This record gives sequence, structure tokens and C-alpha cells, in this order.
Amino acid sequence: MGLLLLVPLLLLPGSYGLPFYNGFYYSNSANDQNPGNGHGKDLLNGVKLVVETPEETLFTYQGASVILPCRYHYEPALGSPRRVRIKWWKLSENGAPEKDVLVAIGVRHRSFGDYQGRVHLRQEKEHDVSLEIQDLRLEDYGRYRCEVIDGLEDESGLVELELRGVVFPYQSPNGRYQLNFHEGQQVCAEQGAVVASFEQLFRAWEEGLDWCNAGWLQDATVQYPIMLPRQPCGGPGLAPGVRSYGPRHRRRHRYDVFCFATALKGRVYYLEHPEKLTLTEAKEACQEDDATIAKVGQLFAAWKFHGLDRCDAGWLADGSVRYPVVHPHPNCGPPEPGVRSFGFPDPQSRLYGVYCYRQH
Repeated sequence: MGLLLLVPLLLLPGSYGLPFYNGFYYSNSANDQNPGNGHGKDLLNGVKLVVETPEETLFTYQGASVILPCRYHYEPALGSPRRVRIKWWKLSENGAPEKDVLVAIGVRHRSFGDYQGRVHLRQEKEHDVSLEIQDLRLEDYGRYRCEVIDGLEDESGLVELELRGVVFPYQSPNGRYQLNFHEGQQVCAEQGAVVASFEQLFRAWEEGLDWCNAGWLQDATVQYPIMLPRQPCGGPGLAPGVRSYGPRHRRRHRYDVFCFATALKGRVYYLEHPEKLTLTEAKEACQEDDATIAKVGQLFAAWKFHGLDRCDAGWLADGSVRYPVVHPHPNCGPPEPGVRSFGFPDPQSRLYGVYCYRQH
């Protein structure tokens, strides 16, 4: 019956251009001037529709499930329930397109794109339209809008979702400043990560990240974090901070890249093996141990969130050799914690072990 009531909208003046998905109409967010988060509109005879979402950012990790809270009510309260439409979508970030997530009327709902099969409305209590996202992916972090539509009135609120993770600089095997923006995106993805946002890099700088090579960020700017000002990094006279080259041409200009990896569902470990291995032998050894050779992002996440502390250099999936140190000690590199790198040695070299990754 709901579909039959919606179809005549096509004949109404001003209805042209309304987005339409599987029988659902909803307003175009590009024209949505409502700031949301608790400011209701007049609905009928002085009644206001109010949507409530949390002001604080929600933090979670890759592979987890999370609930984005959203509730609505009427002021003053209504004596009988009203039929409303619900829309969830992810706002655009740094030039990325806006994404429809889910639309619903009553028990009827539809999800879209990569969210299909991973999202549903909670609706456990009256007026609760919270969104549950399962098996979170790296690209799921960002700002989500919950919109409640009652007749011609709508109200919405924002929920910000952030993944707990670690930022790490990445340099091409061919050397410093070899990656354009698109190549930076590719190498981060290959290493179990995404290109870091400015907010993520800034948070990493606050936690002590000091790196003199400039790298791409998600918004196609090029920046680098400095804790200890020095001559090769802008000069000793400049204050500590995140230095910026500003926006660069995505194809023509070449730099390093800052990647962002989140906490793991699995385990990274140094494979105890009777002898040192070539890169090919290292990959085969992990497979024989029912695992895969670890990616750079996985090693950084294991160091950051699982306290992986090992002074043995080992091969990783990209052909680099690294080792993680949580508690620095003699004969194990610099006095600060971090993931040490030997660069990209000859893949036929038998001087190193291997770090493997096994999913839980």
C-alpha cells in the first residue's frame, strides 16, 4: 500500500528530480540546509520533530561492529505513532562522493553499495533508528547523517565515526619522492592501509611522530610532522608542528605518502625458523605455517596495539625488511620506540627472517 501512495508523487508539481530508490523518495542532501542534532522543525500545530545523535566522536577498529546512535521524538509528545521514513548516508570527505547507506519505511528497508549485507536499523525501542554497521572497513570512517522524514518535514543529526589506528610514512622501493597521489593510494592499500587524513596525521604528531620527508594525505595536500626542528627539516628556527606544502597536482607531483592502518583482528608474529630466508622462501614459510607474510600496515598495527616487540629483522610483503621495538634496549637501534626499517634489500639475500600474519 505504501508504494501505491508514493507513486502519485511523480505527478505533483516540484516532484521532478526527487531521488528514488526501490519505492523510497527522500530529499537531496545537497539542498539540506538543516544543521540537525536536536533542532526541530514545526511539524503540525506547533509540534516539532527532533532528532538526537551523540556529539562525541565514536571510536572503533577495523573488522568490528559498531552502532551509530540516532533517536527521534516529538515536542510535545504525540498520542499516536506516525509513519516516518529513515535515511542514513555518509557525507563526502576530501572530494570523495557522498554515499547512500540505508533507507527505510517501517520494516521495509534497502541498503546500498558496499554497505549491503553489513548494515541494519536497530529499532529495538520506539523512535530508535540507530544504524549498526558490521565488519567495519578502513574506508568506513567519517561522518554519517541520520535523517527522519515525516510527511513534508525532515530533521537530521550527524554521527562521526573514527577508527583507532596508526599513521606510518611509506617510501617507494625506488627511493624518496617517487609516488604521485594515485600511486600513494595504491601502495597504502597494498599494505593493508589507506592514505591518512590530516586529522590522523595531526593526532600522530601529537603522539610524537617526527618525520622529515613530505608525504601525500587524503585531501591531496603534502605535509610532514616535526617534533624536533632541525636544519634539513625547514630549519631550527621554526616551531614544531605539521608542515604543509599545500595542495599538489595528483599526477604530476611526486612525494612519499602517509598511510593509516587500524587495529587487527588477527595476529602478527616473527616466525621461528631454523635458517634465514630469501623473500620467496619467507612467503612460502608463512604459507606452510597456515599464515601469510605480513604487510607493513599489519606490522605497525601489531606494534601499536598488540605490543609486538622483537629485535629480529624480518621480511614483509612489499619486499622491505623491518622490526618492531616497544621497549628500546642496547643493540636494537635508536633509543625511541618504533618500527625500524632496513629498506628494500636484495630479495635473494638470506640475512633475514620473516613476519607472518594469521587471522583469528
